[in-house]
Amino acid sequence: MLARSGAFHLFTFKGIHVFLHWSWFLAAMILIQHPIGNYRGNAYLCWIFEYVALFGIVLMHEFGHALACKSVGGDAHEIILWPLGGVAFVSPPQRPGATLWSIAAGPLVNVALVPVWEIVRIIMETSGFAMGAPNSYLLLLAIRRINLGLLIFNLMPVYPLDGGQILRSLLWFPFGRARSLLVASIVGFLGVGALVVIAILGSDLWLGLIAVFILLNCWQGLRQALAMARVDDSPVRFGFVCPSCHTAPRAGKFWGCGNCHTAFDTFETRAQCPKCGAVFGATRCQNCGNSHPLSDWSTTRLPPPPPPMG
Repeated sequence: MLARSGAFHLFTFKGIHVFLHWSWFLAAMILIQHPIGNYRGNAYLCWIFEYVALFGIVLMHEFGHALACKSVGGDAHEIILWPLGGVAFVSPPQRPGATLWSIAAGPLVNVALVPVWEIVRIIMETSGFAMGAPNSYLLLLAIRRINLGLLIFNLMPVYPLDGGQILRSLLWFPFGRARSLLVASIVGFLGVGALVVIAILGSDLWLGLIAVFILLNCWQGLRQALAMARVDDSPVRFGFVCPSCHTAPRAGKFWGCGNCHTAFDTFETRAQCPKCGAVFGATRCQNCGNSHPLSDWSTTRLPPPPPPMG
C-alpha cells in the first residue's frame, strides 16, 4: 500500500496505524537549518523542538480526520506522515454530511489549538517569563505561527486540500457527488496555477513541489468525477439493493476483474468474469463502497452460480 511504501510503522492508536516516511528525516535536516523562529545564538534545541512541534501538529490534524471518520461509521486505519504534510487514509460513508465532518475535523483541531497557544503567550508575557527566557518565548511564537499557517493553507479551496474537499462536500448537497467533485477539481486546477505563479515569483521549491502534488490529485479527482458521472447517468438495475446503504446498483460494466482486468457488469454475469471465469465472493457497492456477497444484494432468490469457465 502507499502508506507502507518507503515508510515504517511508528505506533497504533484506536486501531489507526501511523507510518513515518523516510523523507521526513531529509526534511528535518533542511527545516532545522532554516528555523521559523528568530532565536538568539545557536539555539539548537529550539530548532529541534520547532520541528517536533510541526510533527505533532500535523499528527493531531490527521488524527482529527481519522477519528471523525470512525465516529460516523467510516473506515480509517492508516496515517502516513511525509514532508509535504500528512495523509489520513479515510473512507467515510458516501454521504455529504459524513464526508464533510470527516474532512472538517482536521482543520478544527488547528482551530482548537489557536486559543491554547494564545493563552500560553499571554501567561508568558504577563509573568515576565518572555523576558527571562526569550528563546522559549520565540519558540512559542514559532509554534503558534506553524499552527496558524497550516490552518490557513489547508483551508484554501483547492482540491485535494481540506478546503477543497470541504467545498466539494458542501456542493454535494445540491449537486450530487459527481458534479461536486468535478467543480472542486476544476477550482483546484485554478488554485494550482496560482500556486505555481507564487512559487516561481518567490523561487520557492517547496511550494512548487506542493503544487505538483495538488495537480496530480486534481487530475485524479477529475477522472474520478467523470467515472462517477457515468455511473450516476446509467439506468438503475432493479431486483438488487445494497445491504448497507439500501441503494439499487446501476447497470453497466463498472466492476473490474482482479485477474485479467476485464470490465464487466457483476449483476449481469452473477459475479463471474466473462473472460477468465473468475468468480468473486463479494460485490462492491458503487455508492457506499461496502462489499457483500451477491446473494445478499438480491431482493429475490438467486439460482446457484454456473461452474467456472475453462
